Amino acid sequence: MKRDYYEILEVSKTASADEIKKSYRKVAMKFHPDRNPGDKAAEEKFKEAAEAYEVLSDSDKRAKYDRYGHAGVSNGHGGFGGGGMNMEDIFSQFGDVFGDDIFGSFFGGRRGGGQSRTQGVRGSNLRIKIRLTYEEIAKGANKNIKVKKHVLCSTCHGSGARDKGSVQTCTTCGGSGQVRRVSNTFLGQMQTVTTCPACNGEGTVITAKCATCKGEGRVYGEEVVNIDIPAGVQEGMQLSLSGKGNAGERGGHPGDLIILIEEEAHPELHRDGLNVAFELYISFTDAVFGIQVEVPTIDGKAKIRIPPGTQSGKIFRLKGKGFPSVNSYEKGDQLIHVNVWTPQQVSQEEKISLEKLSTSPNFQPKPDKNEKGFFDKVKEMFS
Repeated sequence: MKRDYYEILEVSKTASADEIKKSYRKVAMKFHPDRNPGDKAAEEKFKEAAEAYEVLSDSDKRAKYDRYGHAGVSNGHGGFGGGGMNMEDIFSQFGDVFGDDIFGSFFGGRRGGGQSRTQGVRGSNLRIKIRLTYEEIAKGANKNIKVKKHVLCSTCHGSGARDKGSVQTCTTCGGSGQVRRVSNTFLGQMQTVTTCPACNGEGTVITAKCATCKGEGRVYGEEVVNIDIPAGVQEGMQLSLSGKGNAGERGGHPGDLIILIEEEAHPELHRDGLNVAFELYISFTDAVFGIQVEVPTIDGKAKIRIPPGTQSGKIFRLKGKGFPSVNSYEKGDQLIHVNVWTPQQVSQEEKISLEKLSTSPNFQPKPDKNEKGFFDKVKEMFS
């Protein structure tokens, strides 16, 4: 089971963005691979901290995590959210948290030389909507969706160059992706490091562009994306599929695919949180004599017995027939609200019969003292 992200970064749930960044820096330095060579456990904790920071440093992801827990940002298999990050991803995305001074001195120049260069331009995120039926929400769903987006160029395999010979080391930065300048100030010599303006930090330049993608390393196309949706999602919930957005330029990291959940209206049932509500209409005689009826549920049909003398407004509960919680083992119920149908038109013969019955003692209202009132029933429904 995944640990709580706040616990991993050793911060409270009310921590500010600066506090989260500062704490991540502390935890990441403690378990950094250069500080713990060959220690797999430390490496896993380093990745775990990066995953936690990826979520908590993003206000949208943090809000979803606070509301839904890990299920709001991850499907538990590394498909959603920060799961499955590798070391290259971490250093590429979060290296700025540490700064060049840390990587250049304490960690033996991990970011020095050609390793500090960037790789292309990161692709943008994509948003799509997926409409789910009640049955799919209750059980979870696996869908293959065609997504129109920028995909990797199959001709140059993302490099943007016509061929291997069309890529050369940048002469301005010597392939490092950085330009160092030394200036004299009244405090002495000051050294600054900036991104190389000639290659934009990539360390290489393209002398002849790929004819298919015109040097971008990507083209507009279509990809079939497999989406595993956990059971219990709700209208408006967003899931993030890492690396399935637009392909980056010239080998840059792809963006994420943001999936917005929409619920398809059910013809007979209504959702209320984890519970499902159904309006059952029965005749006056059925209410008097009782009846066995079949009602729809989110996973088929169910038979219930309406006992004799059932009053209009009575609520029956089918335990566990509601929706599962997306981040716990909790499951809702199905609530069946009984409505006794009153005829709007009667024949003369029916009218005479009803008038005779209206004077009968058994047809005079005699509410049971134990019968719950309207507000008690409403309270019970939401308890």
